[in-house]
Amino acid sequence: MPAAVGGIVRGLLIGLLAVAIFGPLLNMLIWTVTEAWYFPAKLPVRWGFAFWTKVFRPEAGAMQALWTSLVIAVLTVLLSLAIAIPAGYALSKRDLPLRSLFLLFFLLPQAFPTIAVHLNIARIFYGLGLTGTIAGVMLVHAIQGLVFAVWIASATFAAIGSEQVEAARNLGASPLRAFLTISLPLAAPGLMASAIFVFLISLDEFSGTFFVGVPNVRTLPLTMLNAALEGNYQIASITALLLLVPSVLFMLFVERFLKADVLSGVGK
Repeated sequence: MPAAVGGIVRGLLIGLLAVAIFGPLLNMLIWTVTEAWYFPAKLPVRWGFAFWTKVFRPEAGAMQALWTSLVIAVLTVLLSLAIAIPAGYALSKRDLPLRSLFLLFFLLPQAFPTIAVHLNIARIFYGLGLTGTIAGVMLVHAIQGLVFAVWIASATFAAIGSEQVEAARNLGASPLRAFLTISLPLAAPGLMASAIFVFLISLDEFSGTFFVGVPNVRTLPLTMLNAALEGNYQIASITALLLLVPSVLFMLFVERFLKADVLSGVGK
């Protein structure tokens, strides 16, 4: 009897978890094919794809906004990794002076309300002429992404043993060559994981884009929010679904490089 009760409880908990995770997604999918849905109807009273044609019209600008979001996300990943790789490698050394202080420094943007941080960044960027530009939006996204990129890179490099690096140095390899041929390839899975986080953060970022990029830079999250505020849940749901597609594709692409059979020859 206790085993049966335990099984029922586990089943209920799993069911509640599934509803919490997939319930909002199912509701979003329903709205994407809804043409009319009035209270108190439990389901849409008219189904169709009329709003899809509205989204994909050139004058709607949704596809241009998606392309802008992807470009900014990719540039943000490249910039974040360019900073996170050397910073993470340096911070992985336990004997580095003020190591904890430097790691804490990268957490500071998360210690304050996001809107307050982005509002003050916008004021600074306005003086530098970066507001309303792709570069300005990329930088504000990178500030958010560096928190994950640097910490993950630091933990990744710290987990790599020093034996192979020391062996390469003993064979005459320079510090740079040992880093490029040993440390960096071994850290590739962790760096790819940080790239996923940064890409998703940038792709879904709204407040930073709003304060720094508007009105010249229009991304898909801004389009989605405008539609939701106007009560156009069909357009908002379709744009949200469009945001899911590149995120899933990017994660599948990166996961290909995280497989053991791909990395089996790394460091040889």
